[in-house]
Amino acid sequence: MTGASGFLGAEVTARLTAAGHSVLAVLHHNGDLVRNNGRRLTAAPGALTRITGDITRPGLGLSDEDRRLAATADRIVHCAAVTDFGLRPGRYERVNVDGTRHVLGVALAARTPLVHVSTAYVCGERDGIAYEDELDLGQRPANDYEKSKLAAETLVRKAAADGLPVTVVRPSVVTGATRTGRVRDLKTIYPVLRVLTRGLVRTVPGRQDAVLDLVPVDRVADLVADAAIRFPDAEGRTLHAVGHELTLRDMSDVLAEYPSLQVPRFVPPSAFSAQGLPGRERPYYDRVVSLYAPYFRRRVHFDATHAGAFGHPPPATGARSYLRRLLDHCLATGYLGPPPGKEPSAARPDGSTQR
Repeated sequence: MTGASGFLGAEVTARLTAAGHSVLAVLHHNGDLVRNNGRRLTAAPGALTRITGDITRPGLGLSDEDRRLAATADRIVHCAAVTDFGLRPGRYERVNVDGTRHVLGVALAARTPLVHVSTAYVCGERDGIAYEDELDLGQRPANDYEKSKLAAETLVRKAAADGLPVTVVRPSVVTGATRTGRVRDLKTIYPVLRVLTRGLVRTVPGRQDAVLDLVPVDRVADLVADAAIRFPDAEGRTLHAVGHELTLRDMSDVLAEYPSLQVPRFVPPSAFSAQGLPGRERPYYDRVVSLYAPYFRRRVHFDATHAGAFGHPPPATGARSYLRRLLDHCLATGYLGPPPGKEPSAARPDGSTQR
């Protein structure tokens, strides 16, 4: 299991060990695995073995002893990836592309079946329906992250064509837990939500019918773990791990229900000029909002026929209710503003606060 200490990886690892499987967790450092609820992952004796490795190195940087141990695995689940936006292109290349190449090297050496976690947004900047069987249609990736994940999945597809047993799982935007909205890592959509709801950028380029697909982390973890456990049924498939479709109109309407939150004004991209923003807003736009601008104009729907047939269909309703749960959690923790009775601190352009 690569990425076992990550937001998604810890949840997948918890499900695999709870189902009675032994997991070799490849970690940069042999530390604790923390679940989305903030608790340390505990497993039965022998169910979880931590091994030190680095996916950016050939052979995952494993010692000879750990390499022999890894060769005994009957599945590889590759969750490790850089998902932050706005990093240097070389970072995505080293981790997401070279890292996948090195994982494939280990898998191919022993013909070990692979569950590869990609992203639904390998579809690139497009409208319409993105199907699970599609990959490279000549689309334009919206950013270097999407570009790297497309390149990584292309490597996986080639290995599958060469005979490696493979399943690909493509999550959309991974967010908080289904029932509580709780989230361990405030990444993906959270930084831009913070900037917008605090009024740090008030005008944003976007289409009211643009679609954001938000999928709870537990739904993704369930599908990834199930793909590993029931690999013979999943082999050869690409499965969209998608969730609640929210238009920008949905988002605006829900935000308007919260008196403490600002509602951004979405304007057609053709009518927007970053240079026209007030000076105090421009740094927040450049460093945060601009990174998410493609997601505010893309009108794409993810087909999930294969995932549904595998027993993991997306939810049919409840998109606005789910967004409320995410917002309620962020408000309860103070992420979208200072806790009651405290003065706001000076805000940085990334939406964090300085105390």
